[in-house]
Amino acid sequence: MVRSSNRVSPPLLLVGLVLGAVWLAGCAGRAPVERSDATHQSAAEAGATSAGRGLRLQDPPELVSRNGVLKASIVVERRKVPVGDRQLYATTYNGAYMPPTLRVRPGDRIDLTLTNRIDEDTNVHTHGLHVSPRAPADDIFIAIKYGHAYHYSYRLPRSQPTGTYWYHSHADMMSAAQVAGGESGVIVVEGLRNHLPPSLRGITEHTVALKDFQVQGDSIKTHPLSIGAPTNRTVNGQTNPVIHIRPGETQLWRLANIGANIFYKLHLPGTRFHVIAQDGIPVRRVYAQDTLIIAAGARFDVLVQGGSPGTARLETLPYNSGSAGNQFPQAALATVVTGGPRTTRAMVPTEFAPHEDLSRATIAARKSVVYTENKAGTEFFINGRAYDSHRVDFTSTLGTVEEWRIRNDTDEDHSFHVHTNDFQLMSTNGKAHDPTHGWYDTVNVPARGEIVIRIHFTDFTGRTVLHCHLLNHEDMGMMAVLDIVRAGREPGK
Repeated sequence: MVRSSNRVSPPLLLVGLVLGAVWLAGCAGRAPVERSDATHQSAAEAGATSAGRGLRLQDPPELVSRNGVLKASIVVERRKVPVGDRQLYATTYNGAYMPPTLRVRPGDRIDLTLTNRIDEDTNVHTHGLHVSPRAPADDIFIAIKYGHAYHYSYRLPRSQPTGTYWYHSHADMMSAAQVAGGESGVIVVEGLRNHLPPSLRGITEHTVALKDFQVQGDSIKTHPLSIGAPTNRTVNGQTNPVIHIRPGETQLWRLANIGANIFYKLHLPGTRFHVIAQDGIPVRRVYAQDTLIIAAGARFDVLVQGGSPGTARLETLPYNSGSAGNQFPQAALATVVTGGPRTTRAMVPTEFAPHEDLSRATIAARKSVVYTENKAGTEFFINGRAYDSHRVDFTSTLGTVEEWRIRNDTDEDHSFHVHTNDFQLMSTNGKAHDPTHGWYDTVNVPARGEIVIRIHFTDFTGRTVLHCHLLNHEDMGMMAVLDIVRAGREPGK
């Protein structure tokens, strides 16, 4: 595999370890930073006791940018830590199964030092951010060796959409094991609240990070991983936590599937999810759903409103990913307790945030992406070829709009994710998608079905990848290299 020549010397390793230790010390007794534009608790939570079976939902600690820069240090190591309601060995970021949320603003620079203390190569990918794929930014071809550190530097454009993203390992052929083991956390790009009516800008906000684990002895299982095996689902690393809301109260929930492989079909009886952003991208028009299908890697920012006093179960409903796929059973995720003083239910906005519409764009090129796999389900292909980092599979030109047709010629669902630029979903199985909420970076491609997307390649050139975000499938070959080039330039330049 092509590896970056960028390496960090041992002195920088010491810096990374010191910064990581400082962060851990901060977590032991006090928050490392203040939250900048979100309220942690509602009035009902302030003095309430848990009425459900779990503990109160704990939002992850946060590292927040200051003066346009987020300086962060992440240490990857194997540690025995609380995972759900157990103590298990996990592959942790900064000594926690649920690591800090990185909170930034459009235009900020992220200075992130990743230190590797596990006995295999690793790296980190900032999933969904519109940043350069070249080192020292979001270069997923970097391999950080054991005992080494790497300093990433990302500059977010001022046009960066505001919403929920995440960071995770993208180590070549090992991403499933490392993400399943614990290497994943949330990123928030602030500014989503600016599109809300003034009366809703101070509402309570919760991160609802969906993360699952399988168990082998006293450890999270990482090798081998079976997508359909029984798994333990957590919210922010907790088992069935309690979320409090007042009758009529409006809250902002950041729903993020930051696990390796599984689907969620999210449902909360008596409540509709009012979607205000998808994959970090604000919608043009808010829409409401009784259930949300969240493929691995996908995110939804939603408004929820408290109903009558009582208790309800936030759950994932049964989901069938196809005859060659998996049956995901119903499972409880959290207990939602509605209580306390009633408040007047706010009007949910309809029109939300402007965004580009590529429906009438000039199409510079059309591409076809075909997913296939062998009968045993052990080898996966894009256009008949397994992933090879030395090969460029697709070339696109900066500044142009392309239309891609992604066809799934298998009997199980796959997802489609592309790095660097998000895309507009035009249709699924021939049915046009509503352009008022059409932008994503990760979407499901139904078994024996197809989607059509349009991508506007803006700002950045370089080699990047597209792949199925069921990470078992990615690691077994369902990934391809995309090279974004300037007009008139040869690939790789």
